[in-house]
Amino acid sequence: ALRMHQLLLLGSLWLLAASLASRVLKDGGAAAMLRGESVLRLPGGFPTAPPRLQYLLEPLHTTVHTQRGATATLPCVLRALPRNYRVKWSKVEPANYRESIIIITNGLYHKNYGPLSPRVRLRHSHRYDASLTITDVALEDEGRYRCQLVNGLEDESVSLVLHLEGVVFPYQPSTGRYKFNYHEAKRACEQQDSRLATYQQLYKAWTEGLDWCNAGWILDGTVHYPIINSREPCGGRLLLPGVRTYGARDKQKDRFDAFCFTSALQGRVYFIRGHLNFKEAGQACHNHGAAIAKVGQLYSAWKFSQLDRCDGGWLADGSVRYPITTPRERCGGLPDPGVRSFGFPSKELRTYGTYCFMPASPGTARALPGPQGWGHFGLGLPVSVVPGDVAVPGGPRSHDAGGCCHTPRFGAVQLLPFPPPRRGCPQ
Repeated sequence: ALRMHQLLLLGSLWLLAASLASRVLKDGGAAAMLRGESVLRLPGGFPTAPPRLQYLLEPLHTTVHTQRGATATLPCVLRALPRNYRVKWSKVEPANYRESIIIITNGLYHKNYGPLSPRVRLRHSHRYDASLTITDVALEDEGRYRCQLVNGLEDESVSLVLHLEGVVFPYQPSTGRYKFNYHEAKRACEQQDSRLATYQQLYKAWTEGLDWCNAGWILDGTVHYPIINSREPCGGRLLLPGVRTYGARDKQKDRFDAFCFTSALQGRVYFIRGHLNFKEAGQACHNHGAAIAKVGQLYSAWKFSQLDRCDGGWLADGSVRYPITTPRERCGGLPDPGVRSFGFPSKELRTYGTYCFMPASPGTARALPGPQGWGHFGLGLPVSVVPGDVAVPGGPRSHDAGGCCHTPRFGAVQLLPFPPPRRGCPQ
C-alpha cells in the first residue's frame, strides 16, 4: 500500500510539471508570434528550442579565399528584418586581437569607418542582403570578420575568415641573422612588398614543407621556427617536426629574423641579362620604365606566375636570388622548386643580371625588352605584360643556422654560399 501511494504521488507531480511546462512553451510561442517571429514545432504540435540564429542565416562556407588585388565578398544574409535593427561589420586585428568597426547600416543608410573605409561597401543585392564587399584586397585584409545584428537584447552574429592565397618566406638583413626587433622586422617585410606572417600563415607554410632553423617574428609579436627535418642544430633529432615556439618576446629588446607573407602581384617580374653591379642593375630597370624587384615580388612571381630562371639577379635589398619552378641539376642541384639565394655579395661586383618589376597598367599590355635586348621571362621567352596568373603548388625551403642547405620534401629555398661553400654543405 505504501509503495502504491508513493507511485501515485510521483505520477501526480509529473503531470503537474508537464502541465506547467506546456503552458510556458505555449505562452512563449504566442509571445514570439506577437513579435512577428516564427516558432518551430514538432509534428506533435510542441514548440522546439529556437535555432541559434533567429534573424541571420548561417553561411554555407565560413572561409572566403582570395588574392591580393581581387574583389572579395563576405556573405551575411538576414532571414527576416526586425524592427529598429542595425548590422555592424567589424574585423579582429591579428596583431592585437582588437575588434575594429568597418561599417554600420540600418538598411537605409550606412557609415564606413577606419582604414578599410575607401574599399568596402555593402553588396545589397536584395533587402535582406548585408554582405560586405572588399575591393582591391590588400595583404592586411586577411583575418576574421564579424557580421553582427544589433537588435536590442537579441543581438546575434556570424564570423567569417578572409584567406589570402600566398607564400611565406624567411627574411634576414645583410648584416646577418637575429638582427631585427619586432618593429624592425615588421618594417623590413613591408619594404619587401610583404608583411609579417600570421601564425596561421606560418603553420600552413610548414604543412607545405617550410623548413627553417632560425627563429623569426610573426605579426602577433610571438617568435617561432618551422621544422620538417629534425636535426642537431635545430633542437636535436629527438624532437618531432612542427612549428616550434619561443612565445611572446620583448618587442624592443629581443632580436630575431622575420617571417614575411606576400600574395599575387599586380604586375610582372622579368629578368635583365648582363654583368651589372647593384647601381647599374637599378638603372637598367629604370631605363625600361620599371623598378628593381623586391624580395616579396620575386617570391610572388615564382609562386603565382611560375617564374623560372637559372640566373642570379640583383634585388632591391642588395641580395642576389633566382627562382626555380622546374628543378634541374645545373640550377642549384636541389630536387624541389624554390627561390635560391646567393646572399648579399659586394654591391660593386659585376657578375649578375637583375630582376625588375613592371606594375600592371589597367587595360593595357606593354611589351618589355625581348631577346635582342636584355629581358626574358620564365624559360627564356620574350617578356610582355599580359593579364592572368597561373598558380604553382609548393612552398619555400631554406637552410639552417649552420649554413648548410637542406632538401625537404616539397620545395626549397637554397642559400648558395658566397664566398665558396663551407665544408660539409652540399654544392
